[in-house]
Amino acid sequence: MSLLTASGITKIYDNRKIIENISIHLEKGELVSVLGLSGSGKTTLFQCISGLIKPESGSITLNGEDIMGVPGKVSYMLQKDLLLPHKKIIDNVSLPLRLRHMKKAEARKNAGEYFKDFGLSGTEMQFPSQLSGGMRQRAALLRTYLSADRGVALLDEPFSALDQITKEAIHDWYLDVMDMIELSTLFITHDIDEAIMLSDRIYIMTGDPGTIRDEIIIEEKRPRDRDFGLSEEFLKYKRKIREILSEKD
Repeated sequence: MSLLTASGITKIYDNRKIIENISIHLEKGELVSVLGLSGSGKTTLFQCISGLIKPESGSITLNGEDIMGVPGKVSYMLQKDLLLPHKKIIDNVSLPLRLRHMKKAEARKNAGEYFKDFGLSGTEMQFPSQLSGGMRQRAALLRTYLSADRGVALLDEPFSALDQITKEAIHDWYLDVMDMIELSTLFITHDIDEAIMLSDRIYIMTGDPGTIRDEIIIEEKRPRDRDFGLSEEFLKYKRKIREILSEKD
């Protein structure tokens, strides 16, 4: 049984199908990307999986439990870090615990235990404006992780605003964190190179309504050396994905 399974998901807004009959799965320890052009319905799919909206048809299970339409079962991080500028980093990160009615001191203590693992030591009493873009994303990712306790994170283009050098460094860091805390990840991206470098598998979404056009399995084991991005094998994956994205329905 897969850790997370979405089967036959269809969502309609204003009598228009946004996504249709989408089926994907996530195994424990995997990073699986959902790659596609803008408007193909990737974020709508994640909103369905996270329980923020309910699809018209299909099923969504986590460890065999029906979670369709039930928020808070999986962690969900949007593209922007959405850190509150007037709150210290420790209070931004511990916000999900406070929302569960945990007292401030206890929430700070529980969240603070992860600061070293997430590379945030020393930032506890700083404000978001004092952190670099990469450090803000680390804080946002920790807050996302603390928002649910099922070991599954949905990330919607979390690194798209970072410069290339910072992005590569945070890629390496995130894969290390995934292994350390036994986290499994579904990841939205428009970036073909990013998907190939990070993913175990890539679902390619196209069309209107959005559907899963194909699935690419990346055989190279993670973590991948930077030279992999210069290899012929990498270029073969990239050519194949570009061909699929350019195919007409």
